[in-house]
Amino acid sequence: MSQTLAYVRVSTEDQVEFSPDAQTKRCRDLARLRDLGPVTVLADEGWSGKNLERPAMRELLRLVESGAVRHLLVWRWDRLSRDQGDFSRLVKMFSKYAVVVHSVNEGDLDLSSASGKMQIGVTGVFAQYYRDQIVENTKMGQRQAAESGRWQNHAPTGYDMMNGYLEPNEMAPLVQRIFTLRAEGASYPVIAAEVGIKYSTVRSICLNRAYLGEVKYSGDWYPGIHAPLVNERQFNAAQRGHTKGQRRSKDLLSGKVRCGLCGRVAGVHYNDRNQAIYRCRHRGTGCSQSGRSANGLHRAAVLGMKVLADDADLQSAIRRQLTAHQHAEKPKGPSVTSVIVSLQKKERKLLDLYYVDQIDSGTFSSENRRIVTQIKTLQKEADDFARDQKTRGEAVTKFDEVAALLVNLDVERLWNAASPAEQRTLIEDLIDSVCIYPDQITVQVAGAPPFIVALDEVGLTQGCKPVVSESRPPQSPTGG
Repeated sequence: MSQTLAYVRVSTEDQVEFSPDAQTKRCRDLARLRDLGPVTVLADEGWSGKNLERPAMRELLRLVESGAVRHLLVWRWDRLSRDQGDFSRLVKMFSKYAVVVHSVNEGDLDLSSASGKMQIGVTGVFAQYYRDQIVENTKMGQRQAAESGRWQNHAPTGYDMMNGYLEPNEMAPLVQRIFTLRAEGASYPVIAAEVGIKYSTVRSICLNRAYLGEVKYSGDWYPGIHAPLVNERQFNAAQRGHTKGQRRSKDLLSGKVRCGLCGRVAGVHYNDRNQAIYRCRHRGTGCSQSGRSANGLHRAAVLGMKVLADDADLQSAIRRQLTAHQHAEKPKGPSVTSVIVSLQKKERKLLDLYYVDQIDSGTFSSENRRIVTQIKTLQKEADDFARDQKTRGEAVTKFDEVAALLVNLDVERLWNAASPAEQRTLIEDLIDSVCIYPDQITVQVAGAPPFIVALDEVGLTQGCKPVVSESRPPQSPTGG
């Protein structure tokens, strides 16, 4: 049995002027005027006319192809489609199945005369033009917004959208903790378990440059006007690649060693004696750089630091870097302490809801576990930060003493006497990078030109097998 249908569509741009209710009313009025009988309405609300992939449109096509439609009412022809090719396809289908199309604004769709077909073609062209203009204006607006630093779409985890601007929220300290854990070598599943956030969200956070204060448009990143949650060094540290089946290393130089031939970050492997070996990740697939023992590279780094004893300008620059943490701007967003207090309030409220039977035991258990996990994570972040500040403060206090000792003391002896935490502090603050070459090593001390170290100075050879004997010390440092 043939029926009369009304098809209405409204996209987000049309919501105010062309509401679905207004279109439906006008289509029903036209049906009564022309005595077309009862009207069944098919509506696509919030759908663009760029293609035919719409729920109500698919149903309309199904009914037309089954021969169940005699009359079709639309408020305006461009409600059917704004794509010229799709509009032409619909016109041919309506003609094939003898469907009479009535438009409230433009009148009936005449498929028999030449002038009617021309009018249909012109209508399709203008609908396509209007859609292309919308797309063009939208893209232009999005690009202008990105270039001005404005974030578009929904706010990423750790931010709220406030009056069109991203503002850090109570999740910001957890985001910062995620970057810290990732930089320390933790896997995504381990991080997800510790911070109480889903694996997919953790991975997305680590890869999102929005946390550097940037905005994205069409694959490009632009400087944003919102507050960053991490700096470039923290973000890059979280991007260190992980090779499946290979454990991540906590070696002092991990992430700082690069292949001098191809520029890639060198990965850490372990030999049968559990000794760390740095190898280019491109080795065997285009790069011929041999691996180098971590012990030898540690010695090269120490030799680089030996330059401090003879360079007063470099010492001044490094003092400024060591004391920078005292004057550094605090991370944006709520403090860790305030977030912990907020989570504790949520924990108490959750317990109250459970006591009055507002939530079941399963919901209480999962939510309480998530909140407790986040409190513990943030507390650990606060403790780690306090320890880091203390360690850096001690490093500043001892810097002049260390610089003086470097002049007279044996470098190897001094390095071996330092605790792992002190060694790491020195490496993190003073060494930017170590590059390995077939015949030498270069050490980049912060604020200084690259320092060249001969392989034999640190017990290495030019062969493919890196060797640093644990039983014999390297040759005495010469300053290179």
